[in-house]
Amino acid sequence: MSQSQINLYYKNVMADVIGAEHGITKKQLDEQLEKLPEKLQEMRSNPELKMKEEAYRKLPHDTETAKQIKDLVAELKSRCENLVVLGIGGSALGNIALQTALKPYMHNIDDKSRIGPRLFVFDNIDPNQLGSFLDWVDDKLDKTIFNVISKLGQTAETISQFMIIRQLLLRKFGLEGYKDRIIVTTDVKEGTLRTISKEENLHCLEIPQCVGGRFSVLSAVGLFSAAMCGVDIDSLLKGARDMDARVSCEDFNKNPAAINAAINYHYYNHGKKISVMMPYSYALKDLADWYRQLWAESLGKAEDREGNEVHIGPTPVKALGTTDQHSQVQLYREGPNDKLFTFLQVSNFDRDLKIGPAPDCAPELEFLAGKDLSTLLNSEKKATEYALLQNKDPGSTEQPYLTKHPCLTVLFDEVNAYTVGQFIYLFEVTTSFVAALFGINPYDQPAVELGKKATFALMGRPGYGKLAQQIKSLTKIDGDFLV
Repeated sequence: MSQSQINLYYKNVMADVIGAEHGITKKQLDEQLEKLPEKLQEMRSNPELKMKEEAYRKLPHDTETAKQIKDLVAELKSRCENLVVLGIGGSALGNIALQTALKPYMHNIDDKSRIGPRLFVFDNIDPNQLGSFLDWVDDKLDKTIFNVISKLGQTAETISQFMIIRQLLLRKFGLEGYKDRIIVTTDVKEGTLRTISKEENLHCLEIPQCVGGRFSVLSAVGLFSAAMCGVDIDSLLKGARDMDARVSCEDFNKNPAAINAAINYHYYNHGKKISVMMPYSYALKDLADWYRQLWAESLGKAEDREGNEVHIGPTPVKALGTTDQHSQVQLYREGPNDKLFTFLQVSNFDRDLKIGPAPDCAPELEFLAGKDLSTLLNSEKKATEYALLQNKDPGSTEQPYLTKHPCLTVLFDEVNAYTVGQFIYLFEVTTSFVAALFGINPYDQPAVELGKKATFALMGRPGYGKLAQQIKSLTKIDGDFLV
């Protein structure tokens, strides 16, 4: 397992490849790398920010929590056929990403090959979605466990789901049966969910106090559902620990997080404010979703750490190869050259399929016959990368001039718990490094709070009446503008 690696390949962002107008020169890259230590020192001089960085960077080394989770899994697994995660944002996206990356596509359907329970993650409050699931699970509740994840238990979406499930389980099984089917994951010391878990004697897993949701996948937040479903969480954490050694390297020319951060920072300041992550592996598609939250909430800020108004932040976009070659690449190639692309490429897939023979009536398809499907997938990645790097079709006199686009690639030897752990940790640390260069706080999300308060007001929470009136005055539908 330890032989599997991920590596960052950055040649195709360099000016030597795509030209000085859209590329980064070696001198420019070195300049960003040279100032990064000072910028990190400035950010870490703030005790709160230093504490929050250290908190998530300790997670891969926390073997005690991993042991507690494995012991709990051993206790629960025999009586759990369905595991339901109630959470949103950082309390859900990591769980989904680990499941997609490390379990077979048919995991929830194929009883013969499934290890552990089916997993359902409800990161939304659409009543049709949840209602449909509750109809299905109603006669299976005796073999179903609910994991409620919320840092402080004040997240209206998650707590509303929990209150629905709590009522359902109490009616069906009584207090003891309800307690047997709920696992709470919440703050170590405080919050509404911590209070409920104490009052009702619910089994509780802990989120370390200074670890924010989007940095929490390597805590109990993500590890419990992963371990329940058969993911090797020891290998996941080992991958993150080994990446920790690589991104702690003080020679930033050999540090993948430093290079990744420097490149992203440079391109943001040179007109490329959109970051497209495009996995060429279905297993990795939800890691791109996880990355979107990490990047958007951490780097989208109105003010820098000194309180100056800056309104900065690269916009993260998720694409999937090859699907989005047929929906987005037209824009990427001929639209504005305002994007930095990060491809995810896998060398060795868990399995492969041979393409069958061409029909006799279609000899033009013979070039595909007998080839591996993985070869076609990776050829598609290289073809897309080439199309973005090449400024015009060399065989065409009619092709319009197209500017060259910078492309990074994260190379996976294979997709397994170890390499996924490396990837998660690489991008978490990259996020901190980019934030240091921007001079912002990557660990808060003040813009999210107003939406939360507005929801409280509209739902009638005491003390929010004035805000509710303000909201209604702005959001009331005016019939004069309905067409």
